[in-house]
Amino acid sequence: MNKTLNVRKLETFVYRYPLATPVQTSFGLMQDRPMVLVRVTDADGFEGWGEVWCNFPSVGAEHRKRIIDHILAPMFVGEDFDRPQSIYSKLTRKVEILAIQSAEPGPFAQAIAGIDQALWDLASKRQEIPLWQYLGGHDPVINVYASGLNPTNPEQLAAKKMQEGHRGFKLKIGFGEQRDCDNLRILRSVLGEDVKLMVDANQGWDLITAKKAVTYLDTFNLTWLEEPLKVTSPLNEWQELSESSNIPLAGGENLVGTEQFNLALNSGTLKFIQPDLAKWGGFSACLPTARDIVKSSACFCPHYLGGGIGLLASAHLLAAVGGDGMLEIDANENPLRSELCGPLNIINNGKSTLSEEPGLGFTPNIRGELEQYLIS
Repeated sequence: MNKTLNVRKLETFVYRYPLATPVQTSFGLMQDRPMVLVRVTDADGFEGWGEVWCNFPSVGAEHRKRIIDHILAPMFVGEDFDRPQSIYSKLTRKVEILAIQSAEPGPFAQAIAGIDQALWDLASKRQEIPLWQYLGGHDPVINVYASGLNPTNPEQLAAKKMQEGHRGFKLKIGFGEQRDCDNLRILRSVLGEDVKLMVDANQGWDLITAKKAVTYLDTFNLTWLEEPLKVTSPLNEWQELSESSNIPLAGGENLVGTEQFNLALNSGTLKFIQPDLAKWGGFSACLPTARDIVKSSACFCPHYLGGGIGLLASAHLLAAVGGDGMLEIDANENPLRSELCGPLNIINNGKSTLSEEPGLGFTPNIRGELEQYLIS
């Protein structure tokens, strides 16, 4: 068996699932769910799978596929490497100027992140151990919560997910004080006071609005308030809000790079830090970042909103680093997630147990039930 990491073939697949009920956020609607999968195959026939972040705008899915197929793949396919981190470092270094020149550091980082996930999946399959264990984890059981509760009748979806075993829920807010508070009241009445309840403002407020919001949100016993300010807001505004709020602040899905995460950690403004390994870093960069978070006074709670492969990867990352964090699982219907996330469809008292099978523990059937959603 070849002991080096040599990808002989790389393939990308774009899917799109149309939504009957659009996902509502403070900045717009999601009319469909896109997904970009990456499959790498090595000289010995082992396969690895990853997923690229591509939620907004959904037409960006095809663009990220082209970045991988035409720019990134020729940079490493057929060459020998000692480990996935080596390929991650090479790709990141090689496209640094191109990403600046094209004003697209995000799409390039997301494309590299998807490739990186696939490489780690492949590497752990070669060792015939589950990815969470290959990454240094000792326990396949993780905490999870149901996210994506829309502002229209959120109690209906929440009640359904509670019956399925969830004990934590996250509501989209930023639709006005009256509507946000009405939704939280009914959620508390339906779910009870013991469940974890979080809210996500999706960067929808300025500092003045956010400081007002934390006063009326404080009565609902919230576990966290996510992204109340733009991620680009000055650090002193985040610090001022953190100091004036009894509700812990959360964020991280829109932070990019080790330097930004270190700044967030050192500032102490975020009590829950949420890297998205499909948006930046893959395992190669997010694993050390997650370990730093777990060692700190903050809590590592991976962000995820996409298909099932990236969700599984996020779950393995959480299991690898341990801690008391929770994995985000979108509560809305999406076969691109549910048909591919394997054990994460089974929730027991707010927890899920990952597979003992090698790698991610699940291999997609791209020609199965999801073929009807395959675009290219």
